Amino acid sequence: MMPGGLGAVGISLLVVLALVGWLLTGMYRVQPGEQGIELLFGKFANQTSSGLHFWFPAPIGSVTTPNVERTNTISIGFRGTGGAGRTASIRDVAEESLMLTGDQNIIDIDFVVQWRIKNAKDYLFNIRDPQATAKLAAESAIREVAGQNTLEDVLAKRRQDVEVKTKALLQKILDTYKAGIFVAEVKMQKVDPPQAVIDAFNDVQRAKQDKERQQNEADAYLNDIIPKAEGEAARLVQQATAYREQLVKEAEGEAKRFLSVYEAYKTGKEVTIQRLYLERMQEVLKGADKIIMDSKGGQGVVPYLPLPEIKKRSDANAQGVR
Repeated sequence: MMPGGLGAVGISLLVVLALVGWLLTGMYRVQPGEQGIELLFGKFANQTSSGLHFWFPAPIGSVTTPNVERTNTISIGFRGTGGAGRTASIRDVAEESLMLTGDQNIIDIDFVVQWRIKNAKDYLFNIRDPQATAKLAAESAIREVAGQNTLEDVLAKRRQDVEVKTKALLQKILDTYKAGIFVAEVKMQKVDPPQAVIDAFNDVQRAKQDKERQQNEADAYLNDIIPKAEGEAARLVQQATAYREQLVKEAEGEAKRFLSVYEAYKTGKEVTIQRLYLERMQEVLKGADKIIMDSKGGQGVVPYLPLPEIKKRSDANAQGVR
């Protein structure tokens, strides 16, 4: 029996219980969405999935369980000043958001980067401060992409393309660093000219819109007047062509008629001359008032025959009979 009332068996039992308690501290659980990183004397040893596991307890071993499914957000160019609802406000960080475009204009871009852990081992051991590194890499990526585009492209025309290219470039940079980070999305929040020149910029934009509007009106007028002019020209050409063909046909008919008369004249001159005379007189006197004066009439006969009056009376009688 040892002093104090503990024998060798009691001490051994205490040692065993302490050892078992110490070993039990090596039990750990990895929750869904997490990865377990086992360290042996501070050095990476193994990577585990969700579930219950055992590892050497401290100080021999240790375990870290980062969440690899949680989406983290980095704000660049602005910071929230706290509060919620109406009390929340945004503070601009100009040193992060001001950058130069490809056409030598300054633009103010606020954007967010959403990322997740892709490889827990790389995330924990390859970079000292992964989030700060991702933030600086995102600033560098968007400055490079903005420098390859014009101000108008970044503002509107190719805004989505700028986001896609920035995301791809940022992912490439982080993969080069072996940061173990997956870039889920790059989203621009506010894209404006600097506040100091925004009024002048708005004037320029309004002038461009007026120019485009007037150009569209001119194009619409052009598209309206040219078809009308072309149609009128085609109509005039068709009329001229028809008139030409009419004259040609009439001339050809006159020529044929003249030739036929000439042929008839060669075979019978007296008859042809008389027929031509009668046809011409008929054509000349057709619309004239005709009166016949006959000096050979006998006594008691008026040598006067008013043909128009006779024709009028005969027409009137004919209408009365009807």
